[in-house]
Amino acid sequence: QVQLVESGGGLVQAGGSLRLSCTASGRTFSSYAMGWFRQAPGKEREFVAAISWSGGSTYYADSVKGRFTISRDNAKNTVYLQMNSLKPEDTAVYYCAAAPAIATTIWVMDPYDYWGQGTQVTVSS
Repeated sequence: QVQLVESGGGLVQAGGSLRLSCTASGRTFSSYAMGWFRQAPGKEREFVAAISWSGGSTYYADSVKGRFTISRDNAKNTVYLQMNSLKPEDTAVYYCAAAPAIATTIWVMDPYDYWGQGTQVTVSS
C-alpha cells in the first residue's frame, strides 16, 4: 500500500504561481512512477503531468506544457508540481497518483493504483 498526501493548493490570481507537493508513505517511493491529474467541476479527471520512477522522463498535457514542471525527490518521498503563469482554466482539484515503475503509458489514468485525496487550486481572473 502507498498513502499519498497532497499539499500546496490555494487561491492565486491569474499569472501567479503555486507549487504542489505530494508526499508518499508506505512502500518504496522509487518503485513508482508518479503523476498529477486534475478535475474541474462538471468535468472528467484529466492528465496534467507525469514523471518516471527515476525522474529521467517527464510528460505533460499540451494545456500545461511550458508552464508547469513536474519533479521528484526520491530521498524525500515527494513529487512536486511547479505551476507558473496560472490561468483561470487551471482551476480544479489536483490529485497525485502512483503507478508501478514498469508502467509505460503514464499519461493516462489506467496504470495508476494509488491516489491522493486531492488539493484545491483556484485561479481568479
